[in-house]
Amino acid sequence: MTPEDFERLQALVAGRTGHRLTRDRMKLAEHRLGPVARREGFEDVSALLASLWAQPVASVAWAAIEALLDSETWFRRDRAAFAVFADQLLPALASARTGGRVRLWSAGCSTGQEAWSLAMAAADKGISARILATDLNRVSLERARLGAYSGFEIQRGLSARAMIRWFVQADELWSAADALRAGVEFRRANLLDPMPEDEKFDVVFCRHVLGGMEPRRRALALDNIERALADDGCLFTGPDESLTTDTVAFRPVAGRPGLYVKASGALRRAA
Repeated sequence: MTPEDFERLQALVAGRTGHRLTRDRMKLAEHRLGPVARREGFEDVSALLASLWAQPVASVAWAAIEALLDSETWFRRDRAAFAVFADQLLPALASARTGGRVRLWSAGCSTGQEAWSLAMAAADKGISARILATDLNRVSLERARLGAYSGFEIQRGLSARAMIRWFVQADELWSAADALRAGVEFRRANLLDPMPEDEKFDVVFCRHVLGGMEPRRRALALDNIERALADDGCLFTGPDESLTTDTVAFRPVAGRPGLYVKASGALRRAA
């Protein structure tokens, strides 16, 4: 891959997803595009990119973009955030909602561990929850829908008790139990596109996603998230992701890294 190819990839990924590819990831990008090139019938990555630049094909472009997005995740990632969500926010929101049902959005769900973690938290508390989990990566979403994980993946973040209670072992895989599946929907979606007007959520988890986006597009994604969030809802980002310079729609909650609520300006706009 030439530096010129990488620059064009940077522009492609940023334009479609808002995410930045830093120059130090050029070798990693070439490595990740190798399987895409073989799957699409090209001799190597250079041939794949040459074809893409000469005659852009949407399916090939998205396959390349998806391969370059970071998909790392695990169960109950950032335990402090999950403790606040499960022990404080979830019961409070359930008591304030008609029928006690809360609506949750896992935005950038990757292979699904976050969505299943939210489902487990609600089930453990006896709270009814509707969970929408979205991502751009179709390969990751297919794995998320299957809800089947290797021994290494299932143990990364889950206790033995949780594994046995909420997953069923078959051969070398652990699959999400039907009780979890009933409340989770997986869907392909782009944070740069607004959610449907009738989609409203009490809590949005968008963690380790926004930090890698260009500021202007991150602001657009945050605006879309704010419009989809209930006025008394909460947004969780990664504990090291700061939004203070990107948006006036959210304000941080003191002492809770990565937890945000709607700012007064956003509430006035909604009114």
